[in-house]
Amino acid sequence: MGQEAGTRAVVLGGSIAGLFAARVLADAYDEVQIVDRDKLVGVKGVRRFCPQSHQANGLLARGVQVMEELFPGLTQEMIDNGVPTGDLSGSCRWYARGNRLKQQHAGLTTLGVVRPMFEYFIRERVQQIPNVKFIEEHDILGLTTSADKSQVTGARVQKRGTDTDEVIDADLVVDATGRGSRTPVWLEQLGYEKPFEERKKIDLGYVTQHFRLREGANGFVNDVAINQIAHDVAPRGNVFFLVEDGKVELTTYGILGDHPPTEYNALMGWLKALPVKDVYNTLRYADPVDKAMPFKFPTTLRRHYQKLRRFPEGLLVTGDAVTTFNPVYAQGMSVAALCALVLRQHLHSGAAPVPQDYFRDLATDAIDQAWEMTNQIDLSLPGVEGERTFKVKMGNWFLRRVQIAATRDGSITAEYFKTAGLVQKPEAMMRPGFALKVLWKSLFGPSKESRVQFEFPVAEGVEPAFGGEAAELPKAA
Repeated sequence: MGQEAGTRAVVLGGSIAGLFAARVLADAYDEVQIVDRDKLVGVKGVRRFCPQSHQANGLLARGVQVMEELFPGLTQEMIDNGVPTGDLSGSCRWYARGNRLKQQHAGLTTLGVVRPMFEYFIRERVQQIPNVKFIEEHDILGLTTSADKSQVTGARVQKRGTDTDEVIDADLVVDATGRGSRTPVWLEQLGYEKPFEERKKIDLGYVTQHFRLREGANGFVNDVAINQIAHDVAPRGNVFFLVEDGKVELTTYGILGDHPPTEYNALMGWLKALPVKDVYNTLRYADPVDKAMPFKFPTTLRRHYQKLRRFPEGLLVTGDAVTTFNPVYAQGMSVAALCALVLRQHLHSGAAPVPQDYFRDLATDAIDQAWEMTNQIDLSLPGVEGERTFKVKMGNWFLRRVQIAATRDGSITAEYFKTAGLVQKPEAMMRPGFALKVLWKSLFGPSKESRVQFEFPVAEGVEPAFGGEAAELPKAA
């Protein structure tokens, strides 16, 4: 695997962050190689070495916009292949503190697609790029460098099932290996400082399962999703949405060790114990099509590469390998897309990117907003440890006002999800006119109609899949 004529970039990791990175690298390098432990090409199912393949993964509105910019027409291609679509603010049913937010379309496209199929659509587009090559079923062993260790010159890999190392020479190596990235270890081995790692323990546990609604029963009615947001009084929630092939995907979660069960009856009991019963009532008329799969996420993580004074040339890091967010907020894949835009900005004039400049822009243009949002919301839960500055306390106080006001005014819901969807900066919600509207609309508490549990019609003769009374679990403190 020696260097051929021309320039070469090597991407370590073939998941979403790696695919987005490869897309922009292909415009600047003669050859791009994507190295991964898994079989990738043509795979539509769960990948062995992608632990969250079973779980719900969402692309925020800004992520959809970036995806469409990098892969024109892909959104419509997914829709043409049966992927449900809607508006994050207008056709998703949101509940905050048990109160339903008023809906209004805001041009925030959302796609109902399971993680393996989403990867497949992106991978198929990347595979069509002539100068991109997939190096499948190879373990990544480490980096190669110049004699003085100032320049990364490639990657050492090993085909699975063999005991022979190979070297892929490269002008640029991009680490997209996710949370388990070994770049901090490699830096230390090369005599560089490791990045400072910021963590917040949230002890999140969630369970994902897929169902098929029985004919004549549709708890979604005109919506594409039913989502409940966890909060300080009840740190439990769910994401529940229509996906391709006529199925629905449920992810329900609990924070600070309050984790959902996987056994069917117990899971139904958990759903019934949530503040809003829409999901429970819908799934009473649905049949499971697979097993409930649990996943635990102990801490959020941010590696502050932008603070390092020295960094080897020829090496960059992207996606979850830099920052891993609370997955409940669905920020990871969208931030990976934003990371690709930053990378593209530093691939100009044929010159290699300057790592310090790249990491500085990565922090400000791709990571800071999402990281501050996830920290602020996590710190609204009393059991999460961390400094609650005046800014954090005021931010959470105002967010509570926004959620109350959004039960009365759909335009507030739209602005709220433009920010949550990373389409606009949080400062947009502090505009005097908007802030005054929020304060006025929230003055009398949630609207009366927002507190009414949703009732949906069931065709005559449709029998419930779950007809018994699941034992209610104790409500979280």
